[in-house]
Amino acid sequence: MTQMITPQPGIMDIALYQGGASHVEGHNNVLKLSSNENPFGPSPAAIKAYEAEARMLHRYPSSDHTELREAIGDVWSVDPARVICGAGSDEIIAFLCQAYAGPGTEVIHTEHGFAMYRISALAAGATPVEVPERERVTDVDAILAACTDKTRLVFLANPNNPTGTMIGQADVARLAEGIPAQALLVLDGAYAEYVEGYDGGAALVEARQNVVMTRTFSKIYGLGGLRVGWGYGPSHVIDVLNRVRGPFNLGNAGIAAATAAMRDVAYVNHCRTENAKWRTWLADNLAELGVPSDVSLANFILARFASQEEAVACDAYLKTQGLIVRLVAGYNLPTCLRITVGDESGCKRIVHAIRQFKES
Repeated sequence: MTQMITPQPGIMDIALYQGGASHVEGHNNVLKLSSNENPFGPSPAAIKAYEAEARMLHRYPSSDHTELREAIGDVWSVDPARVICGAGSDEIIAFLCQAYAGPGTEVIHTEHGFAMYRISALAAGATPVEVPERERVTDVDAILAACTDKTRLVFLANPNNPTGTMIGQADVARLAEGIPAQALLVLDGAYAEYVEGYDGGAALVEARQNVVMTRTFSKIYGLGGLRVGWGYGPSHVIDVLNRVRGPFNLGNAGIAAATAAMRDVAYVNHCRTENAKWRTWLADNLAELGVPSDVSLANFILARFASQEEAVACDAYLKTQGLIVRLVAGYNLPTCLRITVGDESGCKRIVHAIRQFKES
C-alpha cells in the first residue's frame, strides 16, 4: 500500500538538533564547555527548594505559575500578569511561532542567530528568512530591509548566541520602530543577566505594543536540567500565548527551584562577577596565542581560527585532553569554536591545552 501519511510542510526541512556533547570516550575527568552552562551550578537556595518537592511528586503543579511570576515581577520590576512561563525559553519561542506565524508568512532571524528560531518557524509552516550580520554583529538596517508584508516575527538574541556580541538599546528601539505594523519583535535575553544593568528589553516592552522579551533559567541561574523559561510582553500577546500553552507545562520542582533562584539575587551577582572576570582572562590569553574573539557580553567566547581545518583540528585535540567545546559550522561560523567560560581551573585548563595545540 502506498504510504500517504506525511508531516506538515516544513517539518522535514528541520535538521535534528545536536546538543553540546558531554562525554569523551576514554576520559573520566571531562570538562564540558560546549553548552554555556554555569560552572558554579544553581543557587543553594534553588537546590533546597527542589529537594523539598521530592515528597510531592504525586501532586499536579500550578497551572498559572503565580509564585514564580510574582518572584520575576519583584526582581525585574515587571507586571506579573504579563509574564508567561515555559519549558525553557525555547517553548516561548515555539508558542510565538505557533500563534503568530504559519503558511504564507515569514520569520526573520540573523545569520548567526540561535537555531531554534528557524526550527520553530519551520515547525509552524512559516518561511524562515536569514539576514546577514556585519562582522558577527546584528545589522539593524539589513533586518529592516528584509521585512515584507509577510513578516510576522523578528527574532533578535541580544547578546547573541553563538557570537556573544550585542547591539545597543538605541539600535534595538530603532528596530522596534521600523518593523512592519503586523510584526512582533522578539528580544531573546537568554544571556541578559550577564550584562550589568541590562533589563533584557523590559523597558522597551513597556513602551510599545510590538515587543516581546524571552528569558531563561538555564544559563546564569544554572537550571538547564529543569527546563524553565519565561517571557514578558504586552497583555494582548501574553493572552494569546497562554491560550496555546499547556496548563501543566512546568513541574512543581522546576517552579520551586526557579522561584528560589530568581530571589537569590546575591548568588546571581556573584556568578555575573566571576563570569566577567574569567571571560576577560580567557579572551586575553587566547588572543596572545593568536586566537582572537569579539568582545563577548555572554558566558562564552567565540574563538576564531585561521581556517576551518585548524578549528576542527583544535576541537579534536581538545577532546584528546578531555575538553569539550562547540563547533559552530552549523551557525555559518566554520572557522570558530564556541567556548563556555568556566571557573578559574576550567579557563586555565582550556588555555593550556590550546597553547599545546598551537605549539605542536
